[in-house]
Amino acid sequence: MQHDSFDVTMDDGAEIVVRHHAKPGATRLYISHGNGFAVDGYRVFWEPLIADFDVVLFDMRNHGQNVTTGADGHHYQQMARDLTTIHQQVESRLGKATAVGVFHSMTSRAAMKNAVDLGSPYDALVLYDPPSVPPRDHALYEAMRSFELKLVQWACERPDRFASPAELEAAYTEARASAKWLPQARADMARAVLKDDGAGGFRLSCVRELEASIYLAALTLDLWPSAEALGVPAKLIGADPQGRGGPPTGPANHALAHEGGYDYLGMEGVGHLLQIEKPEDCRAALCEFIAKL
Repeated sequence: MQHDSFDVTMDDGAEIVVRHHAKPGATRLYISHGNGFAVDGYRVFWEPLIADFDVVLFDMRNHGQNVTTGADGHHYQQMARDLTTIHQQVESRLGKATAVGVFHSMTSRAAMKNAVDLGSPYDALVLYDPPSVPPRDHALYEAMRSFELKLVQWACERPDRFASPAELEAAYTEARASAKWLPQARADMARAVLKDDGAGGFRLSCVRELEASIYLAALTLDLWPSAEALGVPAKLIGADPQGRGGPPTGPANHALAHEGGYDYLGMEGVGHLLQIEKPEDCRAALCEFIAKL
């Protein structure tokens, strides 16, 4: 896959690597990932989109291909600003195009905060299973609080050094949380989230304590916005709305959609990483939404 790659600088000096698969005149998709992951791990989802869209791929700060910059700026307020800066710098380099933000989990939440606080620079948003935490008096608050706290503990205690990407791929294969991922996605994600540690092995690109901090931050964002509050057309695509064998993000997004008036699809039988579990269905929902814009 031929593509252009370039760095863009955030307002605090951090650099983000952008990869551009050009399709002149087409709608431009800005695609990014969830906490602790990296966008190249979602290849089974985004690669077929290159045929019909102008595709911009990037990892969020301290993830994937980006240089690790530490805890300064590793929070939702800065990541929300980053989404505006990335859009501005990509447009400055590539020219204007209709822009759709296609974001998962952490980046979906950053895009929500970006839209509410700053006004979204994107013409539309497609948000895959954001970890939407309702207000404290909501019936689903405790389920989401428990979920995020378990992830904090898991992230802090997870292995962060590996002999090879194959070792992490095997761990994904064995883990219940990633059992539904397509086999190719397990291999892609293992490569995408690791960096050479300089000592003959590999380390997580996103430091596990930074990953944990984002899970914890989800509980203090106070972010349960209506679709109208985002200010741009938005499609919310969630994990199984009944939570059957999956995380409470599915029921939480089902509630957010109905309380907040979202254009919503709850995908039955999928977990939080729905784009690499059922990529064809996720692409179909994206393309149907864009066709209606």
